Amino acid sequence: MLTPTPFIYLFIYLLHLTFFLSLCTFSVLDSIILFCCLAMVFCVQHLLDNVPLSLGFLFLNTLFIQRGRHETTWTILRKFGYDDSLELTDDYLYPQLRVPLGSSTELNHNGYRFLQKLFEKYDVDKDGALSRLDMKNFFSVVPYMPWGEDMFTTVSTDENDYISLHGYLCQWTLTAYLDIHRCLEYLGYFGYPFISEQESQTAAVTVTQNKLEDLEKKQTQRNVFLCKVIGPRGTGKSSFLQAFLGKSLSKQKSSTGLLSYYTINTVHVNNQEKYLILYEVDVDTEFLKTSDAACDVACLMYDVSDPKSFNYCASIYKQHYMESGIPCVFVASKSDLTEQKQQHGLSPSEFCYKHRLPPPLAFSCSGPEMPSTVIYSKLALAAMFPHLNGSELTASSFWLRVTLGAAVVTLLGFTFYRAFIKQK
Repeated sequence: MLTPTPFIYLFIYLLHLTFFLSLCTFSVLDSIILFCCLAMVFCVQHLLDNVPLSLGFLFLNTLFIQRGRHETTWTILRKFGYDDSLELTDDYLYPQLRVPLGSSTELNHNGYRFLQKLFEKYDVDKDGALSRLDMKNFFSVVPYMPWGEDMFTTVSTDENDYISLHGYLCQWTLTAYLDIHRCLEYLGYFGYPFISEQESQTAAVTVTQNKLEDLEKKQTQRNVFLCKVIGPRGTGKSSFLQAFLGKSLSKQKSSTGLLSYYTINTVHVNNQEKYLILYEVDVDTEFLKTSDAACDVACLMYDVSDPKSFNYCASIYKQHYMESGIPCVFVASKSDLTEQKQQHGLSPSEFCYKHRLPPPLAFSCSGPEMPSTVIYSKLALAAMFPHLNGSELTASSFWLRVTLGAAVVTLLGFTFYRAFIKQK
């Protein structure tokens, strides 16, 4: 195999340099000086391996300033988004993005690919996870850390409590969904438009179709869904959220981290991978307006061992969800304990049957094994197909209806075919 000579490296370097010069508007003289000086810097760097190229670039700009050619350095800074106060401009950090009412924001393939490359860059030891030191280095180019300590209970982590690539992408997905302007700001700090050769950070984001249009078409292209977990105090809502990250009750008790009101993970629904966000609603929260109850699916949780627990869920459902069109799923938590008769007039199963809802789903994470993900897939299924009747929100019944529909169409087609042959 032929070993590349320093001249080949120099040629490739000069090609990159030519591309850089094409981005900036320099005078002919400045371009020639910049070209020659950086070429010399490369040669010096090749002779002295420990000299980083950035020092040569800084030295070159120092020469421009000392020679009174300040406009050259300012041209470079302005080209990469800085203003006269050496701060990135608002026009660069916050590009216009219109999000209509009823739509949401998601990262697209371009955004995920860029973020994955950043992850690989800062994963110095290549162990597939970012330690706290790695995270500190990762955000060293931004003015402040966007995520707090509760990040480690928001997404999945490895055995060392480091952020895995999967958890990292989940956290960015959550940021893009809840605070798209913050997401665009940080993509700007990381240089997304220049590295990805896009006009702005908005190229990394998709604005979804309005939910009402999804209902009319009875299908959705969305990949991120929000589930609000509602129930009285002590029902195990926090444990339900942490179980979504694969943590059993014993593992949760040994954790000392700050609990988050959000968790996000991926689930598989009909062979499709979707992001599901769980948000724990504080028991003292008052639903003062319709938007307070808004979500893609509501998870109403009650404690089977507490006879008064179901009353709260039934009341919330009747007040805020019965006429909303938002799919609801009742969850019977602590199903490993002895079930007590609920003081509500109807049993939970009878209540669900009366309101055409699926029967309550049993949940427990008290065992030592990893909690089952089936219940979370069912929540995502309800969010994906809100037009279906509650009793039809199971994967088996859904595909059974599809199969029966296809069989009826096939039978009718065969009947018409035979009738057409007889006429001939």
